[in-house]
Amino acid sequence: MTDVVMPQMGESIVEGTLTRWLKNPGDRVERDEPLFEISTDKVDTEIPSPAAGVLAEVLVEAGKTVAINTVVARISDGAAAPAPAPVAQAAAPVAPPPPAPAPVAAPSPVAAAPASSPTPASEDLGPLSPLVRRIARENNIDLSSVTGTGAGGRITKDDVQAVVTKPAAAPAPVAAPPAATPAPAYAPPPPRAEAAKIRVEPMSTMRKKIAEHMVHSKQTSAHVTTVHKVDMTNIAKIRDKAKGAFQAQYGFSLTFLPFVAAATCKALREFPILNASIDGGNILYHSDINIGVAVALDNGSGLIVPVISNADEKNVTGLQRSIVDLAARARSRQLKPDEVKGGTFAITNFGSFGSVFATPVINQPNVAILGVGTIEKTPVVINDGIAIRSICYLALTFDHRLIDGALADMFTGRVKQILENWTDSVL
Repeated sequence: MTDVVMPQMGESIVEGTLTRWLKNPGDRVERDEPLFEISTDKVDTEIPSPAAGVLAEVLVEAGKTVAINTVVARISDGAAAPAPAPVAQAAAPVAPPPPAPAPVAAPSPVAAAPASSPTPASEDLGPLSPLVRRIARENNIDLSSVTGTGAGGRITKDDVQAVVTKPAAAPAPVAAPPAATPAPAYAPPPPRAEAAKIRVEPMSTMRKKIAEHMVHSKQTSAHVTTVHKVDMTNIAKIRDKAKGAFQAQYGFSLTFLPFVAAATCKALREFPILNASIDGGNILYHSDINIGVAVALDNGSGLIVPVISNADEKNVTGLQRSIVDLAARARSRQLKPDEVKGGTFAITNFGSFGSVFATPVINQPNVAILGVGTIEKTPVVINDGIAIRSICYLALTFDHRLIDGALADMFTGRVKQILENWTDSVL
């Protein structure tokens, strides 16, 4: 058996939510074939199978949140478990036929009962003459309701005749239906139902994790943001000249972001404390420069920060290739666990949506994040003259527990200097 565990999708991630199984127990699965989906504050992606075989058992059902390294399933060595042998069903005993029903005796003819008479059968009413009985029978009179006036309370002919000649009680008058109210000349339409003013929708697992991570970052780091204005005119000219051939040669566009990433890597070598992290009372200086690039998912469903490992070893073309590849696979949920952890510094390009500048939140456990604003042609004063230049604002948010304002400004100023003096046309 091979254990399948919940992977760690970043240094600060201690748990993940298993959102969906892509295979069922008993299904054949190949190595690296997508097995299940997970969601964390950093990534919402598919996890590949660590081995080929048969998914023997699922230990964590979809929708559950478990700690990293928890065994969520097991994969057998590839031999499918034999199907259980069909259980032979014993022949059901044949029930004996039910006994023939006993013959039912034909009902004996019953003499027709004589027509009932309204006259009581008992003599409780006293002796009644045949005439009284006949009158009562012909007029359907219940003699028990007649008060006798004869000797000893005997009912006489006159008593029965009095009942016959007594007028029947008039039926209760039927209430006449109320007169219809004439309809008004104009009937106003019924009021329309007021539309609901609030729509309730539960947050996705990724959204909940992002919220927790952002609040944790704010509670952990002392956030301060410094903004520098950068003249990107030289880079804009190099890009405009090269972007056609670049697209034709590599199959993807050349943007401004890889230039900013390359300048950032050079500055991080000179200011290694911006590439560090805090562990209690210790400062951890990282020898590798791994740049996390924030990627907005479609329809605003979330934000992922895949990592370009050893970014300082790549040129502009290599950085652009990595950015395009990671962004595409992030949106299609194809990132690997190693590609969302190990970041030492982060860049967020909010300028791609038209924002001039913003104050980004630090991606823990980093101590800084660089925000890139949109690049616009702007009139500026140069040597007492007005010129049109391609201007961009860089916003550096840093952790004031470790980095002071002067050091943050020196680092951002160095990034600015590298970008403004870019003359190398070799990409």
